[in-house]
Amino acid sequence: MHVDRSFQNPPAPPHHEVAETLERALGDRAYEGEAANALVGSALNDDDREFVEHWCVQVGTRAVPGSPLLGLAGLCLGHTARRFGHLSAEAVALVHSLAARAEVDPADVDGRALDGLDDVQDHLHLG
Repeated sequence: MHVDRSFQNPPAPPHHEVAETLERALGDRAYEGEAANALVGSALNDDDREFVEHWCVQVGTRAVPGSPLLGLAGLCLGHTARRFGHLSAEAVALVHSLAARAEVDPADVDGRALDGLDDVQDHLHLG
C-alpha cells in the first residue's frame, strides 16, 4: 500500500483571518494548530513583510513557554528574512532570543527557532 506523504504549504489567509486566528490561539492553546497554519502560510506566501513580521513578533513574544508557536515564530521570521532580505532590529533580536531559549531548554522553545536563526544569519548576512 502506497501512502502519499507529500507536504503542502498552507496558503496565506487574508490579514483579518490571520489576526483573528493568532489572537485566539494566544488566548487559548486549543487553537495553536490553526494558528500554526496561518503563521506559516503568511510567512511563505504573504507579500506584506511588515504584516508577517508583526505577527511573528507578536506570537514570539506572547505565546506561553512550551508553546510550539514559539519555535515556529522564529522559523517564520527566518522565512521572512529569506523572502524579503530584511527584518527589523526587534525581529532580529527576537530570533536570537528564541534560539538561545531553544538551546537552553527545547521544552520551552523547540529547535525550529535555531533553523530560523540560521536563515536570518544566512540571508541577512549577520554572521
